[in-house]
Amino acid sequence: MSQTSDDVYDALRAIEDPELGDDIVSLGLVNDVSVEDDTATVSVALNTPFAPSELDLGTEIRDAIDELGLEPDLRARVSADIGFDNELLPRVKNVIAVSSGKGGVGKTTVAANLAAGLEKMGAMVGLLDADIHGPNVPRILPVESDPGVTPDDNLVPPRSDGVRVISTGFLLEDDDDPAMLRGPMVNKFMMKFFEGVEWGRLDYLVVDLPPGTGDATLNLLQAMPVTGTVIVTTPQDMALDDTRKGIGMYREHNTPVLGVVENMSTFVCPSCGDEHRLLGDESAIEATLEDFSVPLVGSLPMHPDFGTDGSDGAVVKDEASPISGQVEAIVEAIADRISVVNRTKVAKHRSDDDADEAKSPIKSEYDVFD
Repeated sequence: MSQTSDDVYDALRAIEDPELGDDIVSLGLVNDVSVEDDTATVSVALNTPFAPSELDLGTEIRDAIDELGLEPDLRARVSADIGFDNELLPRVKNVIAVSSGKGGVGKTTVAANLAAGLEKMGAMVGLLDADIHGPNVPRILPVESDPGVTPDDNLVPPRSDGVRVISTGFLLEDDDDPAMLRGPMVNKFMMKFFEGVEWGRLDYLVVDLPPGTGDATLNLLQAMPVTGTVIVTTPQDMALDDTRKGIGMYREHNTPVLGVVENMSTFVCPSCGDEHRLLGDESAIEATLEDFSVPLVGSLPMHPDFGTDGSDGAVVKDEASPISGQVEAIVEAIADRISVVNRTKVAKHRSDDDADEAKSPIKSEYDVFD
């Protein structure tokens, strides 16, 4: 007897979301199912390309369809009415802010490695260096050319090994020129980056924000929906105090804090190999994370390959580096956190009380994979 779409739905109900605690049909993560000529086409509401957890869900879905004797055709679609629409950047799926409470903690280095790591996984990635007064991204991800300009004066981002990069530094005549800008000019620069750049289609736009809670950060949060933020800190009490303020600001603006990256967490003695904490007690960051129920997505040691000046490049792509694996694990953890945020958004939007409603295909205003 040939299989039907109802049979596929029944098989998919056996697949549980590992984070949300229910099956993917009840959560509303299955948009539609159709069966034709022994091929089962399944549309799923996933919006975090190459996130390990979503790849695992895709594998489970394909395996479940295989067991029915059908050929799986898996597609990803999200609906604008769920809240994934971005009017300023309609072709960008996820905007990820990377921030810190204070400077000198390695925020830009984390942002550049996050962008390079996501691109390494196969995603289409842009990196916006929004640290207006200290644009250092091009030191870590040197670009292959100057920005292009379209006939209507929009900037075309140059690439750094696949990552599209825009930085305030590109707009200064000399690398040593200071960016002496007051608040209104900061806002003007930020809006140029949002409205006057041909980013193209992106899975992720990583935004390297200046430290603190100033104009550039508020402009970003007020201009567009931000999928979530990653906060970078070092273990000192002063840095953690500022981290707490940053978490509070993002929560006031209803922006998910994806997690905290603890940089310079330890020092490994090159002579004896012993590992030491130099800048702060481990209990301090644990207390901060517990107080705000925010996860630690990873810790990085003091290491020449991950210097705060960023001059050694994106270590995530340097397989010879002893810490590249740690950086890659952090990138994957952040991608998974983005995936949880997106799947939660879908689950909250859709009711799982009515099985028929869960089966109904959504009226999608656009396909993010087009």
